[in-house]
Amino acid sequence: MPKEEELLKMDAEGVNETPAAAETEGGKLARPSDVLPGLLHILPLANRPFFPAQMVPLVVDREPWQRTVEAAVESGQHVGLVLIHGDDPQTAGPDDFYTMGTASRIHKVVQLDDKLQLFVEGLQRFRIASWVTRERPFAVRAEYFPETSYKDMPELKAYTVAVINTIKELLPLNPLYGEELKYFLNRFGPDDPARLADFAASLTTSDKQELQEVLEKTHIRERMEKVLVLLKKEVEVAKAQMQIHKNVEESMEKRQREFLLREQMKAIQKELGIAKDDRTAELDKFQARLKDLTLSEEAQKRIDEEMEKMSVLEVGSPEYGVTRNYLDWLTQLPWGKYSKDKLDLKHARRILDRDHDGLADVKDRIIEFLAVGAMKGEIAGSIVLLVGPPGVSKTSIGRSIAEALGRKFYRFSLGGMRDEAEIKGHRRTYIGAMPGKFIQAIKDVGTANPVIMLDEIDKVGASYQGDPASALLEVLDPEQNRDFLDHYLDVRFDLSKVLFVSTANQLDTIPAPLLDRTEIIRLSGYITSEKMEIAQHHLIPRQIEKAGLKKGQLRIEADAVREVIERYAREAGVRNLEKRIGQIARKAVVKILNGTRPPIHVGVKNLEDYLGKPLFKPEKPQQGVGVVTGLAWTPMGGATLDVESTRVHQGTRGFKLTGQLGDVMKESAEIAYSYISSHCKDYGAKADYFEKAFVHLHVPAGATPKDGPSAGVTMATALLSLARGNRIARPVAMTGELTLTGQVLPVGGIREKVIAARRVKISELILPEANRGDFDDLPAHIRKGIKTYFASHYRDVAKVVFPKKK
Repeated sequence: MPKEEELLKMDAEGVNETPAAAETEGGKLARPSDVLPGLLHILPLANRPFFPAQMVPLVVDREPWQRTVEAAVESGQHVGLVLIHGDDPQTAGPDDFYTMGTASRIHKVVQLDDKLQLFVEGLQRFRIASWVTRERPFAVRAEYFPETSYKDMPELKAYTVAVINTIKELLPLNPLYGEELKYFLNRFGPDDPARLADFAASLTTSDKQELQEVLEKTHIRERMEKVLVLLKKEVEVAKAQMQIHKNVEESMEKRQREFLLREQMKAIQKELGIAKDDRTAELDKFQARLKDLTLSEEAQKRIDEEMEKMSVLEVGSPEYGVTRNYLDWLTQLPWGKYSKDKLDLKHARRILDRDHDGLADVKDRIIEFLAVGAMKGEIAGSIVLLVGPPGVSKTSIGRSIAEALGRKFYRFSLGGMRDEAEIKGHRRTYIGAMPGKFIQAIKDVGTANPVIMLDEIDKVGASYQGDPASALLEVLDPEQNRDFLDHYLDVRFDLSKVLFVSTANQLDTIPAPLLDRTEIIRLSGYITSEKMEIAQHHLIPRQIEKAGLKKGQLRIEADAVREVIERYAREAGVRNLEKRIGQIARKAVVKILNGTRPPIHVGVKNLEDYLGKPLFKPEKPQQGVGVVTGLAWTPMGGATLDVESTRVHQGTRGFKLTGQLGDVMKESAEIAYSYISSHCKDYGAKADYFEKAFVHLHVPAGATPKDGPSAGVTMATALLSLARGNRIARPVAMTGELTLTGQVLPVGGIREKVIAARRVKISELILPEANRGDFDDLPAHIRKGIKTYFASHYRDVAKVVFPKKK
């Protein structure tokens, strides 16, 4: 390989020069190196053509073009630079070259590993007249186009001024143009139109085809016209870039400087129509959600503020995630979206009758509630509280109400809830903050007027984290919940169209202010006939399907169902009854899989094979001196309560109580003892019976806590029976609160107590006179066969249990 010094050796003899190029334009003798040869070696250009008067470094691959460079240096340091059609100069052949190029002088050659860097100066246009060598190193016969004097063409003055003025427009838009212009003016003057046109073309960022057209314009006026067009395009591109830059700077002044690159990208994407970034896509998604919503002015303002905030936050910052989640919640809430209510009472009655057997009074109360809504045209601002023992279909009634109205249904339990934030949400200052249950329910159902069921409202707790029951006051108050404020949203949401249905087993543990906001509907326990219907219509088919049995594979006789109700599932509700039926179904499946051919018949005789020994024996009220049957209410429904009294000895006066009695019940016993002691003579007993008697009063079962004032009448009757030495005339159950003056006061739970009496087949009851209305309100099938005596004073009770002999 020749050394670099040999490559740089100049051929002073000017071999193969053309006669026309032997002297310069002024007629003076030229240097040998200025004489252009007729035979010219050429190098390819891939990106843009090279113009006369340019002086730039050119880098070529050494392997394919080293021999061409050596030959060019040896032949007078002249080389032809010609643009190719394709993009790969290494594989370029004679057919790939354009016909017009620029003859250039090689000033220096530097070897850079596998590259050669040539410092070349453009001299003159030439056209490839013919190919001398079609293999590397390429050599062509060149036809030159020297520039002449244009002093005799005054019209070029206007083109020259136009080009100069356009270049002046470019100078403020890009400082690099200024450096290029200084370099040009140091070598040429502005009155040289040919050099000026070529210089102006080289300034532009036009594509190679347009620049090649300029190179091929040998007529100066055509060349100037073409250059002016390219310059104008360049000015427009530069102005667009400047406008983008200006927009970015203005945005940067309003926001923080560290977002410069991101804002530039946004501006460029907007200008060029490139796809959106993640943030823009999120914001557009939020905007699309808002199209079908009717937001309050407060909510719209907050969303606009948060979107503006999100648009400037860094995507990776924690605040961005918080803001995005907040906007996600705000835009998913059904602002102003309401489902249309079906205020058809017949339709509602069909739904209730289909889903529930019995409960006629409850259904009537719900129909009345819906009727009022139909009259008003809407059901809003109502809170229904269903109170009753477990397993009496409180939750399913709420679901039926929602279906009857055509509303969405959402249920969540308040049992054991101790954190106020579960109701009103967490503030956004906490990590993992979320809205409260009510806002979550509204989002899940997708309408602003669903039926929301609050289960176990009587079991809400309180702790150091707040009092959820107090937080419920705002939610369940029709005057306040139209502007319900969740701590997470921090925007008021209208809950006034929501129908709240809550359930409870008892009212004692519900705060009075909360209870005052509800409309109470009581559900008492089912009687045996109602349980029979529920079992046949709902429980048995459901358990057969749950066990995987087909219809007809298991048959439970009606008498067997009644036996299950009375001896295995005596509670007020039907939950335990369903468990027993499920137990029968599972054992039937085992039998079928073991080879027994269906159908499996279950009757009274073989019921113990499925359920074992009965849990309850037929109850018979105890009878005897000092023994009286009372009626009690429990969270599980009504129950009978035998009160026993006996005289321990006659040594001293005394009174003893047992049976795990509460304070109120102990006071009732003391009142009964005092009243009977002071009125023995009035009721046919010895006046001094209790003077020397130590009396023991017991209320079975001793392991069960008992409390309440309603056993006062029962205890007094037991003590009177003991003092008289007579048992009561016939099986009678009684309830009522007794005062020291013998007044009988009203008590609660009349329906449950009447059902309990029916269960043990007691047909005569003594109730307080003040509870006459409660008894009359009971369904006819519950009152049927029951003889009731109403007492306003204990004398009325004594007349029933100890009638005078005729």
